Formats: sequence, structure tokens, C-alpha cells
Amino acid sequence: FAANMDLISINPEFNLYDSEWPIRTYQYQFPPGKTVWYEGKRVGETLNSLICDGTIVSGGHVERSLISPNVKINSYSEIKDSIIMNNCKIGRHTKIKNAIIDKNVIIPENYEIGYNLEEDKKKFTVTESGLVIIAKNQVLE
Repeated sequence: FAANMDLISINPEFNLYDSEWPIRTYQYQFPPGKTVWYEGKRVGETLNSLICDGTIVSGGHVERSLISPNVKINSYSEIKDSIIMNNCKIGRHTKIKNAIIDKNVIIPENYEIGYNLEEDKKKFTVTESGLVIIAKNQVLE
């Protein structure tokens, strides 16, 4: 978790933008990531974060997080200090902090992760440091 979060620091140990050390990897053929909506409190924004191709932050707020390819973050949602893996769908008014969410997870509207660790422990893995881990291919209710 810490190594991934270091990627969004000002001077990361492993600099993805170092032209002297190019990254050779397969890249998904998705369109560029984007933020949409700028209307009242419905503003799509990312702060100190990485968002990958195919991701849409549609009126949601992403802060100090890594968002993998093809993730949809719906309006009024907040994601902080988290890693969201490929193909996740985040419902409206959902709040997530200090979490790692694996691939293909669908989170409904008005859901909270990382704000009540006792409740989170009933459904997910929670580390000693309070990091909530959600396994892949789940549809949360």
C-alpha cells in the first residue's frame, strides 16, 4: 500500500515520469481518463491522485488515491487515501477512505467504507493499521 501511495508524492522513489527509465508494459486500449461535471457541488475532481485510462470521475471527488483503468466514480462520491483496481463501479454519494478495492467490485449508492471500522470488519478484511481490503468480483449491498 505504502509503495503505491508513494507514486502520488511530489518526488516518488519510483518515478513514473522518468524519461531515462521508461516503463515497458501492456497498456489497455481505453480512452484517456477524465473528470466531468462542474455544476454547484457536483464537481468531478482529482487531487494528488493518479487516474488511469478509461476512468471517469463523474461529479465525484478523488484525493490522494490511485484509480486503475476503467473505473466509474459517480456524482457526490468521495474517495480518499485509497487504491481502486480495474473495472470497479462506485455509486453516487459513496464515501471511501483508507481502502484497497480489488478488481470488478460494484459499490452501491450511499455506501461508506473506512469510516466505521467495526462495521467494516463484519464484511471485509481490516488491517491493524485500519486499512480496509475488499476482495475482487463482489457486488456490495
